[in-house]
Amino acid sequence: MAEKGLLRRFFKWVCVFFIIITACTIISGYLLYTRLIADLPDINSLRNVQYQIPLSVYSKDNLLIAQFGEKKRIPIAIEDVPQQLIQAFIAAEDDKFFEHPGVNYKGLLRAGLQLALTGKKKQGGSTITMQVARNFLLNSEKTYIRKIKEIILAIRIEAEYPKNKILELYFNQIYMGHRAYGIAAAAQTYYGKSLNDLTLAEYAMIAGLPKAPSAYNPITNETRAIQRRNYVLRRMLELNYIAQDDYDKAFNQPSTAKLQYRSVELSAPYLAEMVRQTLYDQYGELAYTSGFKVYTTLSGVLQTAADQALRDTLHAYDERHGYRSTAGSNPDKKSNFMDIPIIGDTLPATVLSLNDKSATARLQNETLIEIPWENIKWSGKPISKIMKVGSFIRVRQLKNSTWALTQIPEAEGAFVSLNPTNGAILALIGGFDFLRNKYNRATQAKRQPGSGFKPIIYTAALEEGYTVASVINDAPIVIDDTSQQENEWRPENYNRKFLGPTSLRSALTHSRNIISIRLSKEIGVDKVISTALRFGFTQEQLPKTLSLALGSGYASPLQMAQVYATFANGGFLVKPYFIERIESNEGKFIYQAQPKRACPLCDNSQETMNHYAPRIISPAINFLMNSLLRDVVQHGTATRAKVLNRQDIAGKTGTTNDQRDAWFNGYTSSIVATAWVGFDNFAPLGNLETGGLAALPMWIEFMQTALKNIPETPLEMPDGIVKAFINPQTGLLAPAESKSGIWEFFQAEHVPTKFSSPYDESIVDENETTAKPVEALF
Repeated sequence: MAEKGLLRRFFKWVCVFFIIITACTIISGYLLYTRLIADLPDINSLRNVQYQIPLSVYSKDNLLIAQFGEKKRIPIAIEDVPQQLIQAFIAAEDDKFFEHPGVNYKGLLRAGLQLALTGKKKQGGSTITMQVARNFLLNSEKTYIRKIKEIILAIRIEAEYPKNKILELYFNQIYMGHRAYGIAAAAQTYYGKSLNDLTLAEYAMIAGLPKAPSAYNPITNETRAIQRRNYVLRRMLELNYIAQDDYDKAFNQPSTAKLQYRSVELSAPYLAEMVRQTLYDQYGELAYTSGFKVYTTLSGVLQTAADQALRDTLHAYDERHGYRSTAGSNPDKKSNFMDIPIIGDTLPATVLSLNDKSATARLQNETLIEIPWENIKWSGKPISKIMKVGSFIRVRQLKNSTWALTQIPEAEGAFVSLNPTNGAILALIGGFDFLRNKYNRATQAKRQPGSGFKPIIYTAALEEGYTVASVINDAPIVIDDTSQQENEWRPENYNRKFLGPTSLRSALTHSRNIISIRLSKEIGVDKVISTALRFGFTQEQLPKTLSLALGSGYASPLQMAQVYATFANGGFLVKPYFIERIESNEGKFIYQAQPKRACPLCDNSQETMNHYAPRIISPAINFLMNSLLRDVVQHGTATRAKVLNRQDIAGKTGTTNDQRDAWFNGYTSSIVATAWVGFDNFAPLGNLETGGLAALPMWIEFMQTALKNIPETPLEMPDGIVKAFINPQTGLLAPAESKSGIWEFFQAEHVPTKFSSPYDESIVDENETTAKPVEALF
């Protein structure tokens, strides 16, 4: 009896012990559950998921320029996912997905037993819903607590969302390797296709990636990737998703995966960087993950034309100054041919054979090319002095599809084109090659504009009562300047000749420096500066001396294009801009540009001024300046542009001291463009390398595309302009019977009233003034 009582007490205590343990377990589990519940994220956040999508930049004609962001993702609705791809994922990841409540208890049990028996965690217990919970709501740490949270969240998600919504979240978020997130991005990354264009074998390959995107990657580990793909195909067959014939065909297919890069459809890296910086300044890091679609003002056709024009012009300059390498030398200093980079349009090549008429070479992609002597002779040396078999050279393909010997240009260039009506940037090139040098010369360069500044001086003079027929003496002038050894500055014209009494029209047409200096002296430097400020210059850019008459300040090519846009649009200052609109990834408008436009027919009311660009020169002055600047092309320093066979082209060349900068700023009423050539270190371009030779060809080549099928615009006289028959030597009226008389335009209030006599001679004041020495050329 005593033994039975002892045994009974033992069982009693055992029962009490188990009750206590059970109670403690329940209480602890409850406390843990409540704590976990309190820490769980809200599953309602899945209703409005913001996927991390890169920033995309497009031209105005919807051509992709660039993408910025680490993650490649293309969100897709579940309705657009092919059924067979869904089946492939179900077979690979979660064959009970449409049956379980978010958790596959059998799978978890198997994983738990594996852990208990071996001490090792076994993958395979996670359902698609649990992966959604982990990827959207939890971090990636591998702990038991996180697993419990994952299970709870999965059950909650299943209770709140339909299966298709869960699949959609999964398909758009899952990591697929090579920076691709989501199935649509994976299809583009590995196959360059949309989902609907994939084959069964490709579906299975993609469905096999989430388990281990690196280990089963078809790019980095093709053998294991095919094994994984075939496993997915077998599971699809076992689940009756595919027939045996389909299985056999897909099973025997080789891998077709090849890393794809969404090709940039339009090369505009300098402007793309301007867009990136603008959005980063406004949105910070969110700019790279919010899926913004930025549509710029660039024209694909004009940007391509500008890019080609700049490269052709720099090559032409380079070829005028000779080939810098010698036979057997390696200009790129690379011992491995495949390590030599492509720079701009210059491609590395290795010479295979030579004869007197041509050279045969091989490109890095194994293409064999022939370089005819016609495209080598620019070097000015025999072939044997330039290259030998085995030499590394650079080549480029010309417009006629032949190959030419080339080299990386040492000089740099920039090009900007605007719509003069609203300031929209139509084309922008900041240098020969963005990857080689990201410095954007189109917007960041501070270069002397040289004679490109002279139209501002002439505008100021016309406003002060001068006429285009006013005569000023083109004669030597001495300016006091204490900075000079002899305290004097003796400016010269480019050709170092003096023409005597010269009309303003002739002076600007032929870019006479002395006339600009005398004109600035007579109207005053302060008047020139105040006029330049209206054109968008700042005080910092404008020296307060007579050197300003020769363009001794500084400006960027973009700013010079803005200046000449005023002459093109009727006298209004438009503000350049490059972002037309910004859309969200869903297509909602975030920003729409509303530029102030030039409006020649508008009145001067306050309402007009609030909605339109400000008028900075009168219609009459603008007409006269257009008349002068058209003459620069027809009769002056820009006559090369006559090859375009148009009468409505106007502009001004610009060359600075020692030919350190070469410019051409030109326009029609529909488009304005500025071309610049120079060295980043301000070295001279060389003798005779003026704006008309070094920069104008870039502008002409661009305009051959830009003005194609664009009708000419006649120059129409506005109110306040009259014509008078004058003696061009004096600017005074000429008798009707005069054989040397010409018709000239005048503002009505400044038309001459006196007749010139055969013996009239103009007397020109040659008083000296003070200025900083500088020589601007045409």
